[in-house]
Amino acid sequence: MTIFENTTRPNESLLFKRGDANDIRLGEIVKTAPEDYPTAQIVLLGLPQDDGVKRNGGRIGASQAPDVIRQALYKLVQIPDLSFFDMGNTVIQPDLEATHSVHQSVVYDILSDDKLLIVLGGGNDISYPDCSAVSDLAQGDLLVFNIDAHFDVRIADERNSGTPYRQLIEEKLIPPHHFHEVGYQPFANSPTYLDYLLEKGVHTHSLAGVHDIGLDQLLRRILSESTPNAIFWGLDMDVVRSADAPGVSAPNPTGLTGEEFCLIGSIAGGDKRTRLFEISEMNPTYDVDGRTAKLAAVTIWHFLQAHTHHIRK
Repeated sequence: MTIFENTTRPNESLLFKRGDANDIRLGEIVKTAPEDYPTAQIVLLGLPQDDGVKRNGGRIGASQAPDVIRQALYKLVQIPDLSFFDMGNTVIQPDLEATHSVHQSVVYDILSDDKLLIVLGGGNDISYPDCSAVSDLAQGDLLVFNIDAHFDVRIADERNSGTPYRQLIEEKLIPPHHFHEVGYQPFANSPTYLDYLLEKGVHTHSLAGVHDIGLDQLLRRILSESTPNAIFWGLDMDVVRSADAPGVSAPNPTGLTGEEFCLIGSIAGGDKRTRLFEISEMNPTYDVDGRTAKLAAVTIWHFLQAHTHHIRK
């Protein structure tokens, strides 16, 4: 299959095995052999690059994140009835544009196989190929979340980690009235880009606004009022305060808490319309005691747990 030609197999050393029948871990139940792919319900895929971060003048290091997050994830306890497959990482190409093209193709093929997909960046430019694949499959009928301290709608000569959502809007791959920017920090975003989003009809929710309403109430209200049959979730870890997530490309002293970040995973995993759940900008170079990697892993665990609970009901 083409998806296996364009991806590398997961490093087996990351698949933690406790060897205790009374305490089974995710690393002991996740599948990685190509012959197990057809029956899997949920697939994990990494894109280990930070070329877009470098182009945007950010701190490089996010290219190491997919495997570091895997290492933390596979130490967590198993979830009963979970059908989970690790596809490994998309093969990196000579330039960012080519990498995006290959990655978009892999994502589209996995989604076309009716899999629920979790994607690990890498830089937040990953949102462009990820969301465009969902859009192509859903024929533009999708709800989009950018959970991020930044809008990522910069004007630039070449694509980078700050441009993905402008690309998606300008190429009419996402409907602005079904696009929500959640958790942005006014001190980190130009008013010019806020005006751009408002003119396009995008819904913007500042960090203060999120906390005034309550994250749980806000997200559930948006979901209950939204009609699209497909949902894309883009989570940039710099939306979390640096006390809880120090290992990111662009840290912020204020932000969502670690508990709130995990809540997003639960809400996303529990909605049957979710097609792709993406975590980006985790940067192991600047992490402290694996704190940020563990938060990403626990958030994915909550996503998986909510999804399997929903399936059982």
